[in-house]
Amino acid sequence: MKQIAIYGKGGIGKSTTSSNLSAALADRNLAVMQIGCDPKRDSTRMLMQGRLIPTVLDLIRDQGEANLGIDDVVFQGFRGIRCVEAGGPEPGVGCAGRGIIATFQLLERLEAFKGDVILYDVLGDVVCGGFAMPMRKGYAQEIYLVTSGELMALYAANNICKAIARISQNSRQICRLGGVICNARNTPGEKELVEAFAAAVGSRVLAYIPRDEIVQHAELHTMTVVEYAPESEQAARYRELAEAVMTNTSFIIPSFLEMEELEQMGRSFLTPRTPSQ
Repeated sequence: MKQIAIYGKGGIGKSTTSSNLSAALADRNLAVMQIGCDPKRDSTRMLMQGRLIPTVLDLIRDQGEANLGIDDVVFQGFRGIRCVEAGGPEPGVGCAGRGIIATFQLLERLEAFKGDVILYDVLGDVVCGGFAMPMRKGYAQEIYLVTSGELMALYAANNICKAIARISQNSRQICRLGGVICNARNTPGEKELVEAFAAAVGSRVLAYIPRDEIVQHAELHTMTVVEYAPESEQAARYRELAEAVMTNTSFIIPSFLEMEELEQMGRSFLTPRTPSQ
């Protein structure tokens, strides 16, 4: 069973990438489970035809953990993908990472961790104990970073590299970086910048996914691109990503950059402009 975690900055397209990757994997007749580890609980929405499924944390609050069964927390989506949303606390109250911890504990009790691929879709802006749990506790053995060429997206990806490097100091931990996924904004020099970042941390770009309005059209129809436009070039890119993930054998403990190094790298790929421009 492959257990992979997709980390990335909020708003970078991490959940879109995760859902389309899951859909592409399911198209290969693999048994897939996707676990949304973000309080927004929208990771699996496009796999569930637009439905926001109940979160594990809400169900625990309303019914009590002891009263929950597997059918209460695991929902069947596109191509039989098993969908789970961890959820989080009310805004301004409690720890968002707690939803992930509670979810994993419940899924373990219910013996729900099974299948060919388990994909964890994890917020990458904050790497507290809860959000790092897929790595720290050995749930996710393969980590993939979703980024664009924007500075803050690279900053979040760099922070995840720091987390992997520190967690891997414990000889019992087996999480490793499997590669970088460029979810592009189609800006000049972006592909080369992301490739330079990946090389700087000791990894590589596993897939380059261009910006395409077909993604918005698919989501407005509450579907992944793989379901909505299976013959499109964008769907082909997601299938290429699925192939790359399934055949990947290169996993490393990454290096990471200091902020000044990251900024200098970004500047080196910018097209010179005057302040008035």
